[in-house]
Amino acid sequence: MSDFLSELSWRGLLYQQTEGAAAHFAAGAVSAYCGFDPTASSLHVGNLVPIMGLVHLQRAGHRPIALVGGGTGMIGDPSGKASERQLLTVDEIDANVSGIREQLGRFLDFSGDSGARLVDNAEWLRALNAVDFMRDVGKHFSINVMMQKDSVKSRLESGISYTEFSYMLLQAYDFLALHRRYGVTAQVGGSDQWGNITAGTELIRRTVQRDAHGVTLPLVTTSGGTKFGKTESGAVWLDAARTSPYAFYQFWVNVDDADALKFLRMFTLLPQDEIEGLAAALSAAPHERAAQRRLATEVTGLVHGHAAATLAERVSKVIFDRRVDARELAADVFTTLAAEIPCAHFAADAPINVLDALERAFGLSRGASRKLLQQGAVSVNGEKLAADAHEIDPTGAVHDRWFLLRKGAREVAVLVREA
Repeated sequence: MSDFLSELSWRGLLYQQTEGAAAHFAAGAVSAYCGFDPTASSLHVGNLVPIMGLVHLQRAGHRPIALVGGGTGMIGDPSGKASERQLLTVDEIDANVSGIREQLGRFLDFSGDSGARLVDNAEWLRALNAVDFMRDVGKHFSINVMMQKDSVKSRLESGISYTEFSYMLLQAYDFLALHRRYGVTAQVGGSDQWGNITAGTELIRRTVQRDAHGVTLPLVTTSGGTKFGKTESGAVWLDAARTSPYAFYQFWVNVDDADALKFLRMFTLLPQDEIEGLAAALSAAPHERAAQRRLATEVTGLVHGHAAATLAERVSKVIFDRRVDARELAADVFTTLAAEIPCAHFAADAPINVLDALERAFGLSRGASRKLLQQGAVSVNGEKLAADAHEIDPTGAVHDRWFLLRKGAREVAVLVREA
């Protein structure tokens, strides 16, 4: 196997490959592509699987092509869908393509003549002539064969429109168009794309009499059998405006022990020996969650940058570690905390009543607040409040503005003195 496929294999990222793919990648630099559907203005963590496929492709010396489906997005891929997709307008698709294009640019090196490329298949598909397409492409596909593809066969009972039935031909045509324009000879995609990928390799073989190959990556599930990337609040997006870097960090730091090492292999660039060291640490002291914390830092850094990952780590530590000294926290930590946890605002020129602060920050009644004070369960900036405390000393505000109000071991809120 080539270095590329070997790397995918030990990381648990290799699912299928066409016959001869290993020899093809081992023979020299290959241009390979992966497509991304513009069904939303942002990619989500599930898309990290094919993204990492392209990252490893480039690290192995090959040239990745990231294809955004401004053309195929007008049709909709039926793969993995139990019912017909709702069609998007051209303006919606173009806006989504723009957002996805920006995100993909964070992962690959686009410099130099052999750098990665970002391509939109709207360039050739939107101008396509229907009659020419049916003559030049459709004649190479058997209806009998198409109906055996999983993306079609799974929909025969519930129904599939001709629009989505034809998607396979459009994706195959993408492969051919990229082969002609950029010398692409391989496609990378999720395991649900196998039928579409092999349709493309067959079209290239029939039209230009050349070999092309496909590599698929696994569809990821958690150890509990649930779909990876889904939470109670919905999808985990790569767009910081949809899922904040802190919330993104928390998604990874909270994965189960059984998933942490698998995800370290799949979603980070850490070498094998370092991951084995984290496995040993997790086994020896699972309560310290060293593997999860490293996973969260690495993936957040990859998606949002090192500074955002460091800030998310610091904010997380404030919430979960009572020993943190609030007076040593930077202003950006407080600003992030105020956006992620309960926050109450108070006038700068007036004292802050303790009971009022507990009520506004945590929704507590006066009676419940007094009881907590009597139990010694309330602290401000790390200092436990006396049972008979009435006001918070304004001179103790960090950066003349912030207070960290803690109730019990894990419930934290931010108090802000407004100018």
